[in-house]
Amino acid sequence: MNLLLVEDEPNVVSVVSRGLTDEGFTVSVAPDGQIGLDMAVHHHFDLIILDIMLPGINGLELCKLIKKAKPNVPIIMLTALGSTENVVKGLDNGADDYLVKPFKFAELFARIRTLLRRYGGQANQDQIINIADLQLNLSAKTVKRNQNEISLTATEYRLLEYMAKNKSKILSRIDILENVWDIDFNLGTNVVDVYVNYLRKKIDKDASQKLIHTAVGLGYVLKEST
Repeated sequence: MNLLLVEDEPNVVSVVSRGLTDEGFTVSVAPDGQIGLDMAVHHHFDLIILDIMLPGINGLELCKLIKKAKPNVPIIMLTALGSTENVVKGLDNGADDYLVKPFKFAELFARIRTLLRRYGGQANQDQIINIADLQLNLSAKTVKRNQNEISLTATEYRLLEYMAKNKSKILSRIDILENVWDIDFNLGTNVVDVYVNYLRKKIDKDASQKLIHTAVGLGYVLKEST
């Protein structure tokens, strides 16, 4: 498996590269955002690990640009910036996971394996989920409501897809955190609530039939109104 590490701190590069290589990965390194973008766009990588604080293009903008060019490449942000605001920004810009320094290699490896399984198992053919007048194309990763296409961020889409695959099932906030982002950071539950509200504004705002419902004290559920 080919991994790209975008990191400008030599000590971090040395430690992370050695750890990944010992696990059998082939690691390429980019010392700044611009080089990282060029490498990510013009070469094949199975997964990309990047810092936020990078010279040239910062990690948030870099993540957004890479996902625009190659939406099916998983990205892990590995950074010292661990506040709720920073995590939300990272996920909003397309990161699939967010790991705060200092970290344990066992946790990094587990998250890499999880993302590689998730992206490696994608179906080749179109898969469609319909809920009332909401339609998700799992292959193209597009969303329509009443035939009108809805633009979602990568994180919003993953949340909607997870809820759609579990339609009519009440999903707790912990379920959502573990299955949408494969992460277990200690941020309480407001991050999930924030993203559900984002989805509501885009999916339900102008619709007569609401699809995203709150199960008080339990979580959220995507279903047709009865």
